[in-house]
Amino acid sequence: MDLASAVVRVVLTDANVIINLIHVRSLGLLGKLQGYEFVVPDEVVREVTDPIQREALQSAIDAGALRAITIDDVATLKLFAELLAIMGSGEAACLSLAQTRGWLIASDEKKVFRREAISRLGAGRIMNTPGILLVAIRSGVLCVDEADRMKDELEHHRFRMSFLSFRDLL
Repeated sequence: MDLASAVVRVVLTDANVIINLIHVRSLGLLGKLQGYEFVVPDEVVREVTDPIQREALQSAIDAGALRAITIDDVATLKLFAELLAIMGSGEAACLSLAQTRGWLIASDEKKVFRREAISRLGAGRIMNTPGILLVAIRSGVLCVDEADRMKDELEHHRFRMSFLSFRDLL
């Protein structure tokens, strides 16, 4: 194995992406994407309050599809406290960890969070639900028809994607 294929991209996962994947019964998909490790800060775990969703999240953590993480260093805690003034705790946890550790973020948030994330990290370090599904298609973990069914299901949960089919993105 060459060095490039051994690189694992750590992705801090926000509640909205987790809930979207729970809606389509595919949170376990995160554990199948080679080259990625999906991490969920404790603050995000606490944001998932629906009992069924909370159970699905805990099951994914127990199965290793996601790894829970605690902010435990001074630099990240300081940045987290600053970000709490302008965004929710889950988003602040993801952004502070991504900035201090050089990790990616998976979030569907817009407005303040997205502007801050792009400003601090650059657009190339931000993933979203459609982007994760696209990675799954390109890696052979998911077919286009399955992803399109997920897209349709997410629209019933008021999550709209700006394209008609994942075929349009390939």
